[in-house]
Amino acid sequence: MTVGSIRWAVWVVLAGFGVWASPAFAGPPLGEKVDALIRSGGFETGHWGLLVVDSTTGRVVFERDADRLFCPASVAKLFSTAATLVDLGADYRFKTPVVRRGEVKGGVLRGDLILVGRGDPSLGGRTGHDGSLLFEDTDHSYASANPDASLVPCDPLAGLTHLAREVHAGGITAITGDVLVDNRLFDRAPSTGSGPTRVSAIVVNDNVVDVVVTPGSKPGEAAKVRIVPETGAIQVDARVETSAEGEPSVEVEAVAHCRISVRGRLPVGHKPLLRTLEVDDPAALARSLFIETLGNRGVRVGPSPLAENDAARLPSRAEVAGLPVVAEYTSPPLRESLMVLWKVSQNLHASTLPMLLAAKRGETSLARGLRVEGELLGQLGVDPRSASFGGGAGGSRSDLVTPRATVALLRAMAARPDFPAFDAALPILGRDGTLAKAVPPESLARGHAHAKTGTFWVENGLDGRPILASKALAGYLETASGRRLTFAFFVNHVPIDAIGGTIPEAASLAGRRLGKLCELFYLDATDPAESPARPGR
Repeated sequence: MTVGSIRWAVWVVLAGFGVWASPAFAGPPLGEKVDALIRSGGFETGHWGLLVVDSTTGRVVFERDADRLFCPASVAKLFSTAATLVDLGADYRFKTPVVRRGEVKGGVLRGDLILVGRGDPSLGGRTGHDGSLLFEDTDHSYASANPDASLVPCDPLAGLTHLAREVHAGGITAITGDVLVDNRLFDRAPSTGSGPTRVSAIVVNDNVVDVVVTPGSKPGEAAKVRIVPETGAIQVDARVETSAEGEPSVEVEAVAHCRISVRGRLPVGHKPLLRTLEVDDPAALARSLFIETLGNRGVRVGPSPLAENDAARLPSRAEVAGLPVVAEYTSPPLRESLMVLWKVSQNLHASTLPMLLAAKRGETSLARGLRVEGELLGQLGVDPRSASFGGGAGGSRSDLVTPRATVALLRAMAARPDFPAFDAALPILGRDGTLAKAVPPESLARGHAHAKTGTFWVENGLDGRPILASKALAGYLETASGRRLTFAFFVNHVPIDAIGGTIPEAASLAGRRLGKLCELFYLDATDPAESPARPGR
């Protein structure tokens, strides 16, 4: 056999394993580098599923167990979002109306004012001055588990303020009846993953109360505690001491309906500490906040904002649909909502998506929404036997998907006219959202991957130790040579104590491991037919 034929045979063997390599490449083949990376540093026991394909030709660049089912964690959001984008369109806007039941005479509404929830995930609470929706890389909804979480610098009640302004501008200055919130667009259903645990057709401030604790100027002083949104409907019993030193220790808990206890200590000079507490009744709090906002806009309301939302007083949904509209809030387009959803992996927003699919068809159940999602995914070429979902966010134990199905979805979306909205919503490697810290600032791959992350852990009931059930990443990557790749990376079932550190630290380390995979393919996934790899690269 000649030297040339030997080189050709080596190239064919490597290609048969899904690794494109140049015979002139003197360093370890890409496959060996990938193996070394995924089988070290505590990940040796993990189950890995990998698939990388050329975005243009569909040719496999690398694969490992690409047809096995894996827990996708929040990569599941790619599927629920794709179905919603196809069904509603990137320019879809939520319209939240306020209707009246009764006549208006001399500025007085002799009847009820009804705020109708239509599933708007933020009701204006994230809208910037230019109309786009704002986000922080670590969302406030996860503040109780992540010290890097931040509040978005905008009014969480902007949508309610807009509605109150329109009510007053329409000639209503007093209401003799009640203010009610209609939260019946869909049934109660779980929101999976961290953050709020239930979906709701009415969402204000992501249905959480933010508690901001600021230390005093010297030890022994009481720390300052404020809540967002500010409201008289929630009582706060705060006893947080400013300490001379030590780690912050602040606990926030609901002691009764709309009553919060804040206890602990915070050292001098520490940055304001953010904690969150889920709202137990989104409709009731929305009612209280709307009444307060109406009052601030010159509309007198008889009933107390501290009263319950009396859903029994609501007319039928058909009757509500026929009542006169006195105000309406129109959201930014869906493309903006999806950007928030993906950049910060917003579980509540994602869990609402299947419900919106059901609501469009006059249905109210999660089961119906998931069936619709399955039908839409089938139209995109996703084999129903290669995916299973129990919700829209990725925290259900029913969530399973293959790397090949994930790549198929990504390639199908890349061929659609609404792909720019889909692509723009994805976190960017090393730059923003949940990928902001996946690679170091000096990484050559920084900025060259747009992808959705996923993290899901469970607790071993036998010894209380956590297990990283899934760390995942899927999206698009442009290599150093300009080649475009579509990829899906999953690792399941890794004991967190094998990685080391706390749960957030271990999850961060796993995320950086997937970032390193991106770096490998960025540098070495060169098609030999286009640009052979350089020796010693």
